[in-house]
Amino acid sequence: MSAASLAFVAGTLGALGLLQLAITAGARERLPGAARSVADLAEALVRVGREGRDPGAADRRRMLLAGAALAFVVGALVAGPLAGLALGAGGPWAASRGLRARREHYRRAVEADAAAVAVALADALGAGRSLRGALAGAAEGLSGAAGHELLRVAGELDAGARTEDALEAMRMRVRSARLDTVVAACLVQRRAGGDLSALLRETAEAFGDQARLEDEVRSATAQARFTGLIVVLLPVGGALLAELASPGFLIGLMTSFLTAWLVGIAVVLQIVAAVAIRRLGRVRW
Repeated sequence: MSAASLAFVAGTLGALGLLQLAITAGARERLPGAARSVADLAEALVRVGREGRDPGAADRRRMLLAGAALAFVVGALVAGPLAGLALGAGGPWAASRGLRARREHYRRAVEADAAAVAVALADALGAGRSLRGALAGAAEGLSGAAGHELLRVAGELDAGARTEDALEAMRMRVRSARLDTVVAACLVQRRAGGDLSALLRETAEAFGDQARLEDEVRSATAQARFTGLIVVLLPVGGALLAELASPGFLIGLMTSFLTAWLVGIAVVLQIVAAVAIRRLGRVRW
């Protein structure tokens, strides 16, 4: 690796370290205006995956602009202004994908603790509490994303919200199939009666069985998914080896319209294959 590449990597890592320091409590207030704005954007992105809170319209616009600017700078430093413009055009898309990935991370974290939510509610109901009291008691005993959601529900209940409205708002925020089941059980019990504690315990056992079955399916398909990944990456490795053996080989392919056209088709087909393998290997219920 050249000295310029090493310097670029070192500068990037240093900037990430400073950004991590900037978003810590108390440090943001001592930063200048521009640096504080960057730290606020980073904190908003972290909060999406930690608390499930989407940034507002103004923060979202700033994130998209920051993604475009960062992509342009990286592309211009690595491959020149034209590459910077191309990457800058895709910067907002990358920023939106990052927000979506953080939201999906939060949803999966809540879904993974859905069984614990059901058990905590069942224990609180078994102790003689009402559903409103059980929601507040379960929030105190849980941590992580699920605990944060229950704390938010408890806060809405303390502010005077109806139980049905608070549970429905949580369901709409998370959009988790398992949490939908827990909310549906609570709402049906309020309307039709029944032993909600026993129902929640059975639901938690079903969630555990489903999680074990998902792990078995992923284990059974891991080899096939890894083989598909290797097949997709083989042409990339071959191209890099050809470039190392004969520097300028890849650029030479771009000098002819026919070879450039064929390479473009190959790249598109590889991307389609990678997306198809990812979708086929996804476990859904």
